Amino acid sequence: MSLRDADLAACRNLLRSGSKSFFAASLTLPKRVRTPATVVYAFCRVLDDAVDGEGVSPEVVGELRGRLLSAYAGKPFDTPIDRAFSAVVRDASIPRTIFDALLEGFVWDVEGRRYGTFEALLDYAVRVAGTVGVCMAFLMDRRERVVLARACDLGIAMQLTNIARDVGDDARRGRIYIPLEWLEEAGVDVDAWMGRPSATSGIREATARLLAAAETYYRRADPGILALPFDCRPAIRAARYIYSAIGDEVERAAFDSVSRRAVVSTRRKAELLFRSLRRSRSEERALHQTTTRSADFLLDAMGTR
Repeated sequence: MSLRDADLAACRNLLRSGSKSFFAASLTLPKRVRTPATVVYAFCRVLDDAVDGEGVSPEVVGELRGRLLSAYAGKPFDTPIDRAFSAVVRDASIPRTIFDALLEGFVWDVEGRRYGTFEALLDYAVRVAGTVGVCMAFLMDRRERVVLARACDLGIAMQLTNIARDVGDDARRGRIYIPLEWLEEAGVDVDAWMGRPSATSGIREATARLLAAAETYYRRADPGILALPFDCRPAIRAARYIYSAIGDEVERAAFDSVSRRAVVSTRRKAELLFRSLRRSRSEERALHQTTTRSADFLLDAMGTR
């Protein structure tokens, strides 16, 4: 099965409306990477949307696993996204390990799992976002363990930013991702707060802490950008800058992401796209850094060296 133009167009349309930050950044990717990346992101978006509502049944996860297995078997579900995904994973030889780990993270969402420690939250972030970073590096023909580790760090940073932005939205869906030990230290009674979410001082403190952790991971990831093909670097910088700017908007609102949702303006995105054309100082740091323990299982499964 080859990738059909109509199926690719459906993937693009989905991301244009549902993943605006990625779509904006992807415009500067070379076509050889942009095309498969668009398809992979669209498939991940479909999976994410399927488990993102309230009261999602375990059967939904079983269906998603079936979609994944069918795609890898070359017999995708009869939808544009599934057909495109099946064609891409075959042509690019993307290891299924990546998407098995992603689905495991989605299972944790369906279970309503909470994370007692930051280390436990990292286990989740690696699965739902670090996997995507590793896949992107793979599509750019990078296989070295150290490069994939930095790509995973970027995924983690973006996921921590997402969590900080969505504190209120998640709470209204009955979910909370901020480490419980952080909330306890900030004096937040989690169950009482979940019953009536508001931007309390404790929640703001924990949100600020999340964004500080995200910044650490952005800086860990930055040197990996210079290890990517030259023509791919601006797009990855742009994605990094745009997601980081989401955190800036949360900070500008005094870390209140309960009563409002942070949005990066179109003008600001354009500025960041222009900025992405040149390297940052942070990228000149050492590529070799301590690997996040939570990512070891993924990097080992990728057969990296």
